[in-house]
This record gives sequence, structure tokens and C-alpha cells, in this order.
Amino acid sequence: MADDTVAELVAELAALDDPKARAVNEKHGDDHGVNLGKLRAIAKRLKTQQDLALDLWATGDTAARLLALLICRPKAFSRDQLDTMLREARRPKVHDWLVNYVVKKSPHTEELRVLWFADPDPVVTSAGWALTVDRVAKQPEGLDLDGLLDVVEKDMKDAPERLQWAMNHCLAQIGIEHPPLRTRALGIGERLEVLKDYPTPPGCTSPFAPIWINEMVRRKG
Repeated sequence: MADDTVAELVAELAALDDPKARAVNEKHGDDHGVNLGKLRAIAKRLKTQQDLALDLWATGDTAARLLALLICRPKAFSRDQLDTMLREARRPKVHDWLVNYVVKKSPHTEELRVLWFADPDPVVTSAGWALTVDRVAKQPEGLDLDGLLDVVEKDMKDAPERLQWAMNHCLAQIGIEHPPLRTRALGIGERLEVLKDYPTPPGCTSPFAPIWINEMVRRKG
């Protein structure tokens, strides 16, 4: 793709930037104001274009990077490319989409999960925990679930926000999916009280692990 095509797309995204949406997003650490429905419509128009995705990512613009993640080919990235991208993805939405839309579909998922889980950067570590949540739910064989709960019990209370959320999600997932560990998971949540007072909109489930676990277990019947 020619550079002017990238420039045209960045300009198109900039024209869609809504100051009110940007103000809301900035409260969550993001720096864009593009309606995600409109962003997805552009991605649908472009279809999969790996080279264009790489060029959009290279701009460093948050909206352009979100678009890149929607039109890329996840299995085309090397392990090192994904590792570099994750370390560059400092905005929460870019980080989340990269992990969920790209890394989880990559042949390098497990290798990156192990690498990131042990990283000293809490933002990178949070990606390792997010991938671990996926394994707890879908492929727990080989995971030390008691060991994960040990780490949660020791470190979650004082962890930085994004890492704390990922660890809390793992705690809840273990409690939901693994009945023999449910009582321990509930107990850890009750003692640590992480996200206990988090404001939850009507109709939504609280992220406080004991409430989350009990509600999901109830729904499973």
C-alpha cells in the first residue's frame, strides 16, 4: 500500500474523532475519540490487508493501530513481532485488542504467555495473565492452578491497575471453572476485597470476584 493510502486513512479516522468520546476514553487511559462501530465499518471495507496493517501500526496513532488490528492476519506475525507490538501498546484498548484479536489467534500464544507472565513490566505481565485466563477456561491441563492462586493471594492487592484487573479475572475464572478450588478462590476474593466497591451499571455483574464467581456459577446452573 502506498504511503498516501495510510495518510488518507489516518485523515479519515481523524475526521471521525468526537471530542466527547475522546473525553470519555481519556478517563480510561485511551487517546482517541473514534466511534468503534465506524472504525469496524472501515475495517470491513478494507478487508484483510497485512501490509497495510503493518503500515497503520507504524504510525503510532491509536485509532490507526486499532484499525490495523482489525485488518491484520494474526497468524502472519512472528513471535518477536508480537512481543515488540505488545511492548509498544501502552493504550488500554490497543493492548486489549492486540491480546484478544491477534495474539490469541497466533501459533505463538503459549510461548508469549509464558514469556510475558514473568516480565518485570506490569503492563506486559498483565497480558501474560490475560492469556492465562484463557487457558484456565479452555485448556487448564498443565497449569498449576493452586500456584496461580498463591500468586494472586500474595500480589493482587497491591498490583498496578491493569495487572490487578487481569489477576482478578484469573481468580474469578478459576473459581467459576474449577469447583474444587472455588471455596479457596471465594475466600481470597473476600479477604482481599479488590474491586469490592467498583461502580457497576444496572444489569451488569460486579467485577468483585466473589459476586462474579457466584453469579456465573448460578447461570451455569
